[in-house]
Amino acid sequence: MFKRRFQRSGITSPEGQSRYYSPAPTNSVCSLRLAVVPRTAEYPLTIYNRFVDYLQMGKPSDLVQGTLDLLIMRTIALGPKHGWAIAKRIEQISDKVLQVQQGSLYPALHRLEQQGWIKAEWARTENGREAKFYSLTKAGQEQFETEKANWTRLSGAINLVLRQA
Repeated sequence: MFKRRFQRSGITSPEGQSRYYSPAPTNSVCSLRLAVVPRTAEYPLTIYNRFVDYLQMGKPSDLVQGTLDLLIMRTIALGPKHGWAIAKRIEQISDKVLQVQQGSLYPALHRLEQQGWIKAEWARTENGREAKFYSLTKAGQEQFETEKANWTRLSGAINLVLRQA
């Protein structure tokens, strides 16, 4: 069942071979999967709806839930951006290591808006097209600071374990 669904999505390796992945656990709202790769890798990490794919790695490991939300909140913390600009900014800041797909970005934006952490307003882009621009609310700024502190604490603890283990 899953092979057919992912086969249609067109996920292929650099050699042109299809890759199949098992779905993320269903008990979470948004769980991403991440393959940890060296900085010298030629292929970017791509954030899809429920996993992050690195085309040359085997099984990806689970990434902490909420990471995409944190990246989005950080990106719009300095000012409103539309969806495509958010994805491109994350890609740019990560030196093209992270690529957020629309199938992950827009559900995350919708979820953050429902939680009251971001607000959306229609406006014209620099190209003159109508788009929703997203910005942090006061509650979103507080949540962002909380999530950032949690991420710093968690990543620091993981680094300690990796250095001493």
